[in-house]
Amino acid sequence: MQQQTSDPVVPRPTRMGRLAAAAVFATALEWFDFLIYATAAALVFGHLFFPSVSGVAGTLASFATFAVGFFARPLGGIIAGHFGDRFGRKPPLVAAMLVMGVATFGIGVLPTYATIGAWAPVLLVVCRLVQGLGVGAQWGGAALLLTEHAPVERRGFYGSLIQTGSIFGAVAGNALFLALTALLTEAQFESWGWRVPFLTGLVLVLIGMYVQLKIEDTPVFRSMQQRSAASKEAAGLRKAPLRAAIRRYWREILQAAGAFFVVNGTFYILISGMLGYGTNEVGLSRTAILVCVMIAGATQLITIPLFGALSDRHSRRRQYLVGTVLMALFTFPMFWLIDTGSIVLVLISLIIGFTIHAIMYGPQAALYAEMFPADVRYSGASLGYQFASVFAGGLAPFIMTALLAASGASWSVSLYIIAMSAITFVAVFTIKEMFRRDLHETSDGAGDATGAAVAIR
Repeated sequence: MQQQTSDPVVPRPTRMGRLAAAAVFATALEWFDFLIYATAAALVFGHLFFPSVSGVAGTLASFATFAVGFFARPLGGIIAGHFGDRFGRKPPLVAAMLVMGVATFGIGVLPTYATIGAWAPVLLVVCRLVQGLGVGAQWGGAALLLTEHAPVERRGFYGSLIQTGSIFGAVAGNALFLALTALLTEAQFESWGWRVPFLTGLVLVLIGMYVQLKIEDTPVFRSMQQRSAASKEAAGLRKAPLRAAIRRYWREILQAAGAFFVVNGTFYILISGMLGYGTNEVGLSRTAILVCVMIAGATQLITIPLFGALSDRHSRRRQYLVGTVLMALFTFPMFWLIDTGSIVLVLISLIIGFTIHAIMYGPQAALYAEMFPADVRYSGASLGYQFASVFAGGLAPFIMTALLAASGASWSVSLYIIAMSAITFVAVFTIKEMFRRDLHETSDGAGDATGAAVAIR
């Protein structure tokens, strides 16, 4: 397997470790801020911000505001992709942290409906939109910061570390909510306890300052800058990267979006939808279902890097397809186990679900990085990732709640997961995976990829 390299610079292991730690920590805080909203939406937002409706309608209303953040994510990805492909991977990443930190803190100090009336849900939606912009801009920068720095033979592993950041954030969010519900009375929690996780948003401002001052941009982007200085053609850097990505790589963007569908949808069903399902449909206590989701989600801190590393040895595409099929096959047994109401069986069911999810989520960053040439990579990967998040993850808890209300049984949600699995399978099956592709290659040289990658069909 002959590799074509344009830049021999490879970070030393110690520097790579420090870079990975900073990127994962920043990603964890970013997703902690974004995902605590999901927990709060399932537990308290319904009656604090939408008291005029009750029961299922209140939960649906709070999950609708949860989905609003996802509709802003593509815009965040578009803006960050444009600037990330033109000016570097780092600046949009830092800006995303600052935006997310301020928006999350804003939710933490937001008055409820009882205080300011209808303005409360309006301002909640505004803060959620800003959160969506921040997280939409973040993923592409963090993923490329690691995949473009990583040695080619460990690209899948280092890319998967970014994915663990979202798991760290989800587990930390659930753990904090669990501690608050255990230590506070229900009245204290609903009065001020739920605000505590959101007030930590300002920590992201400090992390953004650290990344700006201490982390250098990727070798791939620096290589493009050097070629730009040496050539009036600017090696693709003077193009409008967003326009170039859509015009020349629209098929890859659609494939990336489809590949993320079941991954994103089932993730939010597992971490958020299951909270409401466990308490309202199965009759589990709030503490019990939070513990099960937290423990099961924490297993991905091991399984995501494991499957990311496995994708460095074998086809990322084939591994992804296996995970898609397994998710479709397991969805009915997953709910059968949860419906027993047994804590042990609920936990086992969720662990299996999260493990199957990790089979796909682990290699995703590396798969996306290898789908696009360097000069449009930020734009292409971000567009695919964020547009899928609107229709998959953002709507998943809402659709799950609506399906359960309409059918009265979990089989409807299982069919919903199977439908998402089918979309992902078709999308991934059509991808020609460029295994260990030379990430320095730009769109001007995209036709010469045969010597730089192993195409796996």
